[in-house]
Amino acid sequence: MTFMQALATQRWDDHRFYHHSRINQSLHLMSALAFIAAYGLVFVNILAAVMLGWIVAMPSRQLGHFFFEPKGYDEANQATHEYKEQVKVGYNLHRKVVLLSIWIALPLVLLLDPTLFGLLHAHTGAYTFAYNVSVIWLALGIGALLFRTVHLFFLYDVQTGLVWLTKILTDPFHDVLLYGKSPLYVMRGELYDPIVSAGTEYCGHS
Repeated sequence: MTFMQALATQRWDDHRFYHHSRINQSLHLMSALAFIAAYGLVFVNILAAVMLGWIVAMPSRQLGHFFFEPKGYDEANQATHEYKEQVKVGYNLHRKVVLLSIWIALPLVLLLDPTLFGLLHAHTGAYTFAYNVSVIWLALGIGALLFRTVHLFFLYDVQTGLVWLTKILTDPFHDVLLYGKSPLYVMRGELYDPIVSAGTEYCGHS
């Protein structure tokens, strides 16, 4: 399988297994737009970029998975929720709980130890505290991506890890194309994606 074929497969599996809910899709659209804005802000204001990514984009991306995605038996894919969590290439719900717990805990650690064991200059006010938080949150994001990528090298192979990393970094752009109309479907009362439910072969767009 080529790199692009593997990327398309990971995207389709992610969509059909974990994005049945139109509300979840809509939240992913919101998250994608925030992440794209954060990508642009990285070159202008790193503090704003990281805060936008972690406070807006990341929570909105995960809320749908925890609260709106069905957890029962998936008839379309003939799979239990437990099976889908077990085979998820990236961060499943359990791994996300761990990651988000670290995210929440890090600012508290910074309050207890403003230098973070000597790694940072101690904050002198609200802005410098926020800046230090943005630094450790940026490190957490990069670390989480690299950790899972290398982990996948050993679980599967190098291509699987690099494909997943590519998918994660490009998901915001892809999600805008894929879920751009999802809020309209929600407003019409169509809360679940019939294409996913029917198990139709994914063509890369909605």
